[in-house]
Amino acid sequence: MKKYIAEFIGTFWLVFAGCGSAIFAAAFPDVGIGLAGVSLAFGLTVLTMAFAIGHISGCHLNPAVSIGLWIGGRFNAKDLVPYIIAQVAGGIAAGGALYLIASGKEGFSLTNGFASNGFGEHSPDKYSMIACLITEVLTTAFFLVIILGATAKRAPQGFAPIAIGLALTLIHLVTIPITNCSVNPARSTGVAVFVGDWAVSQLWLFWAAPIVGAIIGALVHRSIDDNKAA
Repeated sequence: MKKYIAEFIGTFWLVFAGCGSAIFAAAFPDVGIGLAGVSLAFGLTVLTMAFAIGHISGCHLNPAVSIGLWIGGRFNAKDLVPYIIAQVAGGIAAGGALYLIASGKEGFSLTNGFASNGFGEHSPDKYSMIACLITEVLTTAFFLVIILGATAKRAPQGFAPIAIGLALTLIHLVTIPITNCSVNPARSTGVAVFVGDWAVSQLWLFWAAPIVGAIIGALVHRSIDDNKAA
């Protein structure tokens, strides 16, 4: 159970700190951290948790990553469903904590999206469903290639958390205007369930696209790396 608890805690931290930076700090008067700050916050959540729990659970924090690692031959199928349950539970718990904090401010409203992912009229810059689908598939595929490469035995040892955290930062820098950046179904679910309405009705894309992208990324990495062992 320790590795499942670790995944719960790690995913909680990713959603709480990553989405929290968007909800509380992105547009804070005069000293808001903006898009770059939110991107860095998400990257730092993965980097810090990789060092904290990587030796316990592998620090997936993401159902798409777990599926991709399984396809890539790095993860045991028997742990797949428990990992996904722990990750989604951690994301929803973090969303609940964010809701309790945010609702403590006068004038609080969920109409600004509560850091949810969306497409069409709910895309930050109004990108179409197809554009958002391609974005999430493509970036998650590259994310898996980076994860699998950085954690391979022949890769420089001890630097994987840095490479993976910076990769997530870069992905956010590119895609926040398009989808508000998911590449992680647990992150999307964690806040969407509190917004309800459009956020839940569009949630399918932020499960389907990252999972498809993760599978593609894992298959691409297997095709170019002759050392399949972790």
